[in-house]
Amino acid sequence: MLPIASSLITTFQAIVLGALQGVSELFPISSLGHTVIFPNLFGWGNIVKWQSQPESPWLAFIVMLHVGSAVGLLIYFWRDWVEIVGAFFATLRKRRVETPTERLAWLIVVASIPVGILGIAFEHTARVATAKPLVASIFLVVNGFVLLGAERLRRRAEVRALARREGVKDDGGRVLDSLEYREAGVIGLVQSTALIAGISRDGMVMAGGLARGLDNFDAARFGFLLATPIILAAGVYKLSDLTGPLGAGVRGPAVIAAIVAAIFAVATVHFLTRYFRRGNLRPFGLYCIVFGLAMVIYNL
Repeated sequence: MLPIASSLITTFQAIVLGALQGVSELFPISSLGHTVIFPNLFGWGNIVKWQSQPESPWLAFIVMLHVGSAVGLLIYFWRDWVEIVGAFFATLRKRRVETPTERLAWLIVVASIPVGILGIAFEHTARVATAKPLVASIFLVVNGFVLLGAERLRRRAEVRALARREGVKDDGGRVLDSLEYREAGVIGLVQSTALIAGISRDGMVMAGGLARGLDNFDAARFGFLLATPIILAAGVYKLSDLTGPLGAGVRGPAVIAAIVAAIFAVATVHFLTRYFRRGNLRPFGLYCIVFGLAMVIYNL
């Protein structure tokens, strides 16, 4: 495949990385970790040499990858977001929270605050420090063990919720809007660890939700909804990286990658919202451990 004129990333690389982003951003397996590991695995030296540099076109390219996956989420959940945004402004007019949707809107706001603050303060440093194949592989293994541990915590939390019989579903899981605001804040704080390559944003949100007694479906839904404003805000905040000198040579491929990421994000979230009605995090945890260990050995 011929590269785009004057570009630093080929069309083929842009398509592959866009697809990888769209899938791994929503599967709890760390999109950043995979976009660091796979170029090295494929022998894409033009990308590998940029990944851990403080100022490089790679950071601008990553911005568009995340914006693409966020747009995919927005497309899939647009009806939910119309209700959530409407509910949020309704609470500002009424100065009180009355409905489950209004409470969900504020849970998202509260959970977004910690990751927003920490993201602004540490995102660049964390990504540059961990954007190395070996480091990302190690943290991918850590991510896997967190996912497996979250499943164990879910069962214990369900037992406690059943004992209280407050905001509990028939299967023992808590209703999403029964979360307390401080619990949402803790989940947002846990999500901040996804600034590290190899740690999954959605995986950490799900782990935090499961630890508080949510079932897999509601934990996943909360993760998808929470990811949308955070990723979009981060994309807007970092847009200058793409429009400025750092974006030279990657803008064309970045747009292609973002479109592909959005398409794959829609397909992935469609699959996962059905999978998590009955499925759990164990397959993803095992994958992260096995693949991560294999990549650790490969990169030694």
